[in-house]
Amino acid sequence: MKNKLGIWTTTSLVVGNMVGAGIFLLPSALAPFGGISLLGWCLSAAGALFIAKVFSNVSKLIPNVSGGPYTFTRAGLGDFTGFLVAWGYWISVWASNAAIAVSLVSALSTFFPVLAINPVVAVLTGLAAIWLLTWVNTMGIRETGRVQLVTTILKLLPLVVMAAGGFFFIHWEYFVPFNASGFSLSKAIAGSAALTLYAFLGIECATIPAADIADPEKTIPRATMWGTLFTTVLYIVVMMVVMGLLPPKALQHSVTPFADAAVAVWGSGARYWMGAGAVLAAFGALNGWILVQGQVPMAIARDRLFPAVFAKENKRGTPALGIFISSGLVSVFMVMNFTKGLVEQFQFMLLLATLTSLIPYVLVAAAYVLLVIRRKEVMTRGDWVRVLVPAVMAFLFSLLAIIGAGETVVFWGLVLLLAGIPLYVWNVWTRIKKGDKETTVERIQSF
Repeated sequence: MKNKLGIWTTTSLVVGNMVGAGIFLLPSALAPFGGISLLGWCLSAAGALFIAKVFSNVSKLIPNVSGGPYTFTRAGLGDFTGFLVAWGYWISVWASNAAIAVSLVSALSTFFPVLAINPVVAVLTGLAAIWLLTWVNTMGIRETGRVQLVTTILKLLPLVVMAAGGFFFIHWEYFVPFNASGFSLSKAIAGSAALTLYAFLGIECATIPAADIADPEKTIPRATMWGTLFTTVLYIVVMMVVMGLLPPKALQHSVTPFADAAVAVWGSGARYWMGAGAVLAAFGALNGWILVQGQVPMAIARDRLFPAVFAKENKRGTPALGIFISSGLVSVFMVMNFTKGLVEQFQFMLLLATLTSLIPYVLVAAAYVLLVIRRKEVMTRGDWVRVLVPAVMAFLFSLLAIIGAGETVVFWGLVLLLAGIPLYVWNVWTRIKKGDKETTVERIQSF
């Protein structure tokens, strides 16, 4: 038990993976909408809380098995669907980690301007961060958890100070007109919600290292809900403060909105401690997602649906080789961002990565309902309400978010998922050759 993650560390995994450096740029992206974007935040937050409730509930049904979205989908919908979720989610994680590494370099440029003008130094700095945290993640789950808890606390400090201290300096006239987008009320809310949704990705992170969490039946549901609730309140309050400290036009063209807002209240020195917050946000998120990039393929490999090399553990009980392979792919993607001519491909892959992280939410919601039906022979009306309301709301919200990604991204996202089928077929064929008939029949049936 002493080598497992407790409630605070597990909660920091949820909060730390959601609060990345990207949140520090969102006020500028939302400025054209005006104050109505706060309603967009509320809409996406409601959807996120329903998704968190589904993951919280299903983690009680399968409490001590790592893998998160993959494990839940496989239990409810079979091997083939579970494999596709894991395949897409794994790609999503290492593509997203590349983006976090790039945002870390960007945040560091506040202190080291050379990073903004010298691509070679920028690439080397990003690679150094990736491989430093890769090494930390091979030292054991406990050590990774400590780094995650410390970085989460440190990166939340400037956001909490901004929310609490800046509230008293808000210029309420900056929220007029409330809807500055020129769109209808519903379209403005939906448009801003589409942008804010991505700030909530990571809700499921407490469920992924479930086998390494102490008392998972209680810890995971609490960490998932507490982490999501805390992050939701912090997001909405701090966004309102930043929008109220800078004039709309200035906010729209700001490349460092949090830093500019801090300067407006506390002077020029505030730019640096807010910049430090952005650095810690990216560093902590990268640490947490590198943990995930090792845990997900390890869970699939243990079920013999992925190459066995990803299930091998070092003497500290971490899937070191799997983490190294994933970090190698992360490094390739990060270098792409600094390679002329490949930037567009890199950005498009990030859109696909976001899509493949939304698909598991849809399937886990469906799997949750099926798992409950199988385990409970008799259900009262109240039981059905408690199961169906969060499941249906999470399913619909995630589905609408996928549709909102656009037909091109959805098409190529499906192509990316289906590209994993040959690997699945190869695993089935390998089982047949080895005479593993029972599991092979199950996989063929699910396929």
